Amino acid sequence: MEIAQRSSFSLRDVPALLVCIVVCELAGIIPSFLTANDVATWYTTLQKPAFTPPSWVFGPVWTTLYLLMGVALYLVWRRGDNRFALAVFAVQLVLNAGWTLVFFGMRWPAGGLAVILALLAAIVATMVAFAKIDRRATLLLVPYLCWVGFATLLNYELWRLN
Repeated sequence: MEIAQRSSFSLRDVPALLVCIVVCELAGIIPSFLTANDVATWYTTLQKPAFTPPSWVFGPVWTTLYLLMGVALYLVWRRGDNRFALAVFAVQLVLNAGWTLVFFGMRWPAGGLAVILALLAAIVATMVAFAKIDRRATLLLVPYLCWVGFATLLNYELWRLN
């Protein structure tokens, strides 16, 4: 009976779900706000590979990915025995925010590449840790892993070209 109650969703769960989503969204919003000038000025001067998406794509993609991350975080948080998984998630979230600050804020593509490679490893570690608690949470992170894989290639090419 206890397990069935944990797997169901009720209105009492909404505040915790919203907090998880907001925490993840803020990990994107705060660094983006801090580096907006660098994106508008420095980034526009870089030589970009042909496969670079248009600028308008990044906002909706990242907003969606942070939403999925927040739901995944919530699914794991609401289960017991989740400290390690939550710690690994926190590490990847810090690396995620850190990439923006290094790549755009410091205007350092090589440093960004180092951070994003660590981020990829942390996402995989998070997915492994989440899989032991709630497989749905792992599946919610698949688009994130794919996008960061693509972003790694893009970061590499930006470093190489500039």
